[in-house]
Amino acid sequence: MDLPAVKQSTTASDKSKKIAQSVVTDDYDPYEHRQVKHPTNNWQTFAHFLKASIGTGVLAMPAAFANAGYVNGLILTIIIGIIAVHSLHILIECMYELCKRKRVPYLTFSEAMTIGFQEGPPIFKCILPIAKPFVDGFLAFYHFGTCCVYVVFIAESIKQIIDEYSVVLDVRLHIIRNLQILATFSSVANLLLFVGFGVILYYVFDDLPAIQERKPFETLNKLPIFFGTVLFALEAIGVILAIEENMEKPKAFVRPCGTLNVGMLIVLGLYIAMGFFGYWKYGDKALGSITLNLPQKAILAQVIKIFFAITIWISYALQGYVTANIVWNKYLAKRVKDNGKHVLFELLVRCAIVLLTFAFAIALPDLSLFLSLVGAFCLSILGLIFPALLQICVQYRTGYGRWKFRLTKNLLLVTFGAVGGIMGTYVSIMEIVRAYTKYS
Repeated sequence: MDLPAVKQSTTASDKSKKIAQSVVTDDYDPYEHRQVKHPTNNWQTFAHFLKASIGTGVLAMPAAFANAGYVNGLILTIIIGIIAVHSLHILIECMYELCKRKRVPYLTFSEAMTIGFQEGPPIFKCILPIAKPFVDGFLAFYHFGTCCVYVVFIAESIKQIIDEYSVVLDVRLHIIRNLQILATFSSVANLLLFVGFGVILYYVFDDLPAIQERKPFETLNKLPIFFGTVLFALEAIGVILAIEENMEKPKAFVRPCGTLNVGMLIVLGLYIAMGFFGYWKYGDKALGSITLNLPQKAILAQVIKIFFAITIWISYALQGYVTANIVWNKYLAKRVKDNGKHVLFELLVRCAIVLLTFAFAIALPDLSLFLSLVGAFCLSILGLIFPALLQICVQYRTGYGRWKFRLTKNLLLVTFGAVGGIMGTYVSIMEIVRAYTKYS
């Protein structure tokens, strides 16, 4: 007769422990335990967000609209923008929840995905051994691909100017010979971006043709290139996570009127305006960067091309650092036992990464195809599929709501990212093969 009582007492005790553990977990706020040496306030974060999000992607928007039409481009850019923002929200929220569970102030993207797969549905257990290097690999390749885009952008900008005043050369020669010249202008790079956009808009609104001369819709076979280009333009997942990590008040980042929503609203508005009016102005002749459409003989246009080239050259070092940091610090540094050779090997790895970006750019100097490939292949996975899978894993314990709505939503998001990514990557590769044949 005593056994049931003991069993009941034990059960009650276990429940109390679980409740106590739950309360302790709920009381832990990762944001309060973060230690950042130089945290940024909300306004500084907002400025960093805009600077990080507005780059070569916005210059490629007219070319993206040329692959969709101005009606399709407008609607689909808004849809992709909303999906991208939602994916960032669920990624940051899931990383926060996992930090609470593990009682740590911060987790990297790859660490969060690994823990998520551990705690998620059993089907994900088989990929646990490769989860961390898989995520790190895509992050490294994304930033590597961005560096390749930057190399081609700088080379094409300088080529147009050199061609005007000197002999016409292959763009590949400018990739090698003219990059270092730009480094001397680094002190004024932060101001050049804003001046450049003003001049671009001046040329765009000058003598716009009739809108009837442009296509409202394009054929379906061009949409994958549009998808990859827009995703590259809108997604800056690695930089955005770094910005959020270094905030003084990170909760303000994901509020309804916080940095992420307000910043992306401004960015999306600028991207749509640049894409719509840039396509209206140049139509199917819109190039991989709208700066390449500016009048080649106009002095002001030439100056702006140099301005943007300098700005992108500064950003190249930042993007390349991310790739080098992942490859060296996370995977190769621990294999070098001799401290005397440590610095030497690190420099060799960093030099190799830089040279590889040049090699890729030389192999195919086509800016729009690089944009599309990097966006479709990397960002469909990093920005759409991984956040959705992470939320599926994080909510596995707590449930997916009525009619499993959250599970269905995330499965649709995975499907959207997979279909868009596969089609965009395939079409981009096919176009790259054609372009490689052309340049060979």
